[in-house]
Amino acid sequence: MRTTILAALTAAALAWPAALPAHAAPHHGADSIRYASIKSCATRDGQARPCGDWRLVLHSGKVTTLPDAQGVARDAKGRELTYFPAPIAVSGDGRKVAYFTKANRLAVRTLGGGVRLLPATALPRVRQDALLLRLSDDGARLAVSIDGDKPRSTRVFDTATGARVGTVPAGRNVLGFSYDGDELLATADGEDNATDLVVHEETGEELLRATPPQLVAANGPQALAADGRTVAAVVQGGKPELVTYDMETDQVVERRRIGLPRAPVQMVDWTGASQVTAHLAASGSKGTTMTIVRIDTETGAVTVRDRYTVLKDSFVFAACGG
Repeated sequence: MRTTILAALTAAALAWPAALPAHAAPHHGADSIRYASIKSCATRDGQARPCGDWRLVLHSGKVTTLPDAQGVARDAKGRELTYFPAPIAVSGDGRKVAYFTKANRLAVRTLGGGVRLLPATALPRVRQDALLLRLSDDGARLAVSIDGDKPRSTRVFDTATGARVGTVPAGRNVLGFSYDGDELLATADGEDNATDLVVHEETGEELLRATPPQLVAANGPQALAADGRTVAAVVQGGKPELVTYDMETDQVVERRRIGLPRAPVQMVDWTGASQVTAHLAASGSKGTTMTIVRIDTETGAVTVRDRYTVLKDSFVFAACGG
């Protein structure tokens, strides 16, 4: 079984909830999405492949499917790529999911609501396994990055209208949105083989660029605060630390010792003015166990927000951010 942070579900396909309660302060109410997953099946020669519909596992424990979503990625001519799952992403608040429909249209669905189809010309014709979808914390923005030998720009869309709002230039590796969704954090090649951090406006305009110290650069993933300048990184070598770095002044603002589970950090997000949330994944005989912790940037206090084991039959899964 191959499991990564990506997305899907189980045999019982439940209907989409017709109406949802308000989120619990402010994220992850009982019926928001915990993660998406797709089942693993064996080919005739015994290799694993994605199969079936994408499944959404909710915080309430319910499981529902995305029957209109592609499960297997396609190439530029529309042919299935047997061993590659189609792209999918879940917003940080667990309310929206971005995916490709079986009619090959990029779509954003609101849990308990409707589906917004993006224009058929939103993206160039490329292999879908080269695409990476990222939703902002509130799902209002969608960034689509295109990997491959030929550098391409990252396109940013308004998920309410489907319109493109900006383009991040080629040569930038987009890491994600800031907490408020107004900016994007990316990396770019710097001088002397260094890796720079770059902040872009959602329209694509470059706002800040800095060469961070190795303490930050070597401990990804990094996350951008709502102020558009403060970056957080979790250091796991030795005694874990939360590091905050100001790109504008090029200074490490704080290094705080923190207590973390012994598992690799897979995702880091700002989820408040003084709060960072980290997702840690541990693989074992029973599958992948996810632990989500909230870190107080002012005190270093760590609290566990959630813990779960991913469906054991998952080929890949995609956790919500935040």
